[in-house]
Amino acid sequence: MLLKSKVKRTMANQIREIGAAGTFYADKKNILEREVAVFLESSAEVTGIKEVFGIITPNDALANSGGVAARAYRPLLDHDFDYVVVISPSHHIYFEEISVYNGTAYKTLLGEVPVAMDIVDALAGQHAKIIASDIGHESDEHGIEVQLPFLQHIFYDFKLVPIIMGNQDLENITALSAALVSVFRDKKALFVASSNLSSNHPYDRAVIADKAVMDTIENFDTEKLVRNFQDDTLEMSGGGAVISVLNACKKLGATNAQPLLYRNSGDMGGSKQHVTGYGSFLIHT
Repeated sequence: MLLKSKVKRTMANQIREIGAAGTFYADKKNILEREVAVFLESSAEVTGIKEVFGIITPNDALANSGGVAARAYRPLLDHDFDYVVVISPSHHIYFEEISVYNGTAYKTLLGEVPVAMDIVDALAGQHAKIIASDIGHESDEHGIEVQLPFLQHIFYDFKLVPIIMGNQDLENITALSAALVSVFRDKKALFVASSNLSSNHPYDRAVIADKAVMDTIENFDTEKLVRNFQDDTLEMSGGGAVISVLNACKKLGATNAQPLLYRNSGDMGGSKQHVTGYGSFLIHT
C-alpha cells in the first residue's frame, strides 16, 4: 500500500545513496559486475536498428528479471547517449507530482552517476506538476536504481535524469511527454521506462494479460494504452512511465516499439500461483 507523503520542493545538494544492494541485486561489487556481464553476454543481438530512442525494461530483482532487462540493454552497446532519462513509478509512497531528482548523483556499488542538473531545472520549468525534488527517490525506492548497473556497465560517460511518477494519471502522462519532447528535441538522449507488467495473477492468466499489453505496445498504440491503463484493462506497474516514453519517442521520430522478450516470475522457478510479468522493448527506427 502506498503511503502519502508531503512534497519537498527545495533543491538538495546530496547524493542518493545505495538502497537496493542485497535485495534487488548483489551486495558485492564484483558479483554484481559479473552478473550484469553474464546477462548481457547471454542476450541475443538485435539487428536492423538505425537509431535508438528508448527501451522498456522490468524493475524486479535481477535474479528474476535480469535476463529480460538485459535483452533491452544489449542493443545499446553500439550506441552512445549524452543523457539517460530513467522514469519509474513510485512503489512506496503516493504523491501527486512528477519528481525529477534534485540531488547531484545516484549511487550504486559500481559508483556514482552524475545527475544532469541543467536538465532537471529545464524539466521542472515545463509544467506545475513536474517538480525538482527528492520525494520518491528515497533509498527504499528501487525502480531507478535497478536500471543503473546495466547503464554503468554499457556506457563510459553519461548524465542521468532520474524521474519518479507519483500520480500516473492522464494529466501527468501528458505533461511529462510534452516536457521530454521540448527539452530533449535536439539532444542525444535515451529514455528508459522502468516497469513490470501484471502482478499477483496465476501463471496462465498473467500470460494472457501480459500478451495484451505487449501487443498494444508493439502496435505503438499509445491512445489505447492510455485508455486501458486508466481503466485498469491493461496492467503495468509503471504504465505512466511506459506511455510517457512511448509518446516522447514517437514525437521525436521513433517508428517501432519492438518486443524483445517476455517472461514472468513463474518461469524463473517461483510460484506459479502469484506471478509478476516482465517484458522488454526497444524503441527505434
